[in-house]
Amino acid sequence: MGFYDRYLLPPLLEFAMGAKPIRYQRRKVVPLAEGRVLEIGLGAGQNLPFYDATKVTHLWGLEPAEEMRARAAKRAREVKFPLEFLDLKAEEIPLEDKSVDTVLVTYTLCTIPDVNRALKGMRRVLKPGGRLIFCEHGEAPDESVRKWQDWMTPMWKKIAGGCHVGRPIPQLLREGGFTVEKMETMYLPSTPRPLGFNYWGTAQAT
Repeated sequence: MGFYDRYLLPPLLEFAMGAKPIRYQRRKVVPLAEGRVLEIGLGAGQNLPFYDATKVTHLWGLEPAEEMRARAAKRAREVKFPLEFLDLKAEEIPLEDKSVDTVLVTYTLCTIPDVNRALKGMRRVLKPGGRLIFCEHGEAPDESVRKWQDWMTPMWKKIAGGCHVGRPIPQLLREGGFTVEKMETMYLPSTPRPLGFNYWGTAQAT
């Protein structure tokens, strides 16, 4: 890992992921998590304040970057339920089959190299009737914006931790073995349109 990825990228990501429109999106989806929860891409722990502590019995926070786990540990001091860090990649979920009630993934599918494998792993660990809760930016509906997304992605991946600007989130969920129950979309306010088209909702394993 180079100097940029170790020392500059973590604070930049924490700042960007703490923007007001993104915090508002987190408030919509994170409180839906219940029971034994697996969060994919815990990052700096910016979802932690939004969990409903009366509904969560255990949280696994999967985050491969040591620098981000250190930042999350500061927020974890305020958590009122058991929290266990998992220092592995999303493609390497170490939990047993059908052991999780809720999988939460926010602003993470864009950065996972083998996203299909990761989603199949999330499906594997979900109990029957369990839910995947997602909130992601991705492919825009407007062709003009998609052209910008295609143009930006090679450069953006280098400076934003591997982020693919325009991944087709509904398609990826289907390919990973999920059926979307509910989904809403919008361009986030005060956000560049190529980066700001959001998908959020819930899905179940098929």
